[in-house]
Amino acid sequence: MKKNLPLARILICQHFGFLAIMMVCWLNELLQLPSLIFSDHPFAFVYRKSTLDMLLVLAVWLLVSGFTRRLLERVRYLEGFLRVCSWCRRIDYHGDWMPLEEFMQQGFDTPTTHGICPECLRRKREAMERAKRARQSGGASPQASGDPAP
Repeated sequence: MKKNLPLARILICQHFGFLAIMMVCWLNELLQLPSLIFSDHPFAFVYRKSTLDMLLVLAVWLLVSGFTRRLLERVRYLEGFLRVCSWCRRIDYHGDWMPLEEFMQQGFDTPTTHGICPECLRRKREAMERAKRARQSGGASPQASGDPAP
């Protein structure tokens, strides 16, 4: 939730900025700022021009808002990736690199235990059988064939 807060602020600031632009445009027309600044001539308020300006600002606002939302969704998606060290398999959690077990405990309050998956169990059993056969067949070392020692 903490990561989404700055991204939501971006959208809120963007919306306030566009609302401010629209308010300044309307105030400019309502207060007759051009006639106050440049001359004493009366100034007629033209609703069509102001409405057209507002529609253009609104169109830009919707386009920019859509693109910003898509970009922020992409950022959220990319931030959601869990970084794992390629060598030691430690996990980056808030800038600290920790083992998976510690990450599960701190990040999810989930205690862990160890086991073996069926695929690894099958590979280990096959390796142990090859090592037994190699030992029985006359002392060929299992390390020579690339298998780990039992």
